[in-house]
Amino acid sequence: MGQKINPNGFRLGVIRDWTAKWYAGSKHYSDNLASDIKLREHLKKKLAHAALSKIVIERPAQNISITLHTARPGIVIGKKGEDIEVMRKELTKLAGHPVQVAIEEVRKPEIRCPARIREHRPAA
Repeated sequence: MGQKINPNGFRLGVIRDWTAKWYAGSKHYSDNLASDIKLREHLKKKLAHAALSKIVIERPAQNISITLHTARPGIVIGKKGEDIEVMRKELTKLAGHPVQVAIEEVRKPEIRCPARIREHRPAA
């Protein structure tokens, strides 16, 4: 019997990078983790139609920086950036700290996106 290992944990730090980049002492760790989970769930629910690939959360000082990797950035940004501003205000209210949102386009989503995104795309 071989030892069973989680493939994400095995590759973490070598092939893949962490999805949350922050450090907190024992007093604030649970609060930050709960806040991260709430933010991720809110973003996944709100941007389900935007082919969201990865959410990276960083916490420098008393700010929160969120990077959204998506195959369809136009849907996330909206017309003239209106949707992103509304989302930033919602996230700031939800987290209780100032939030900065950055969007990165995923090139070739058929290769680099998880299967849950590719299943919604029509076959070529």
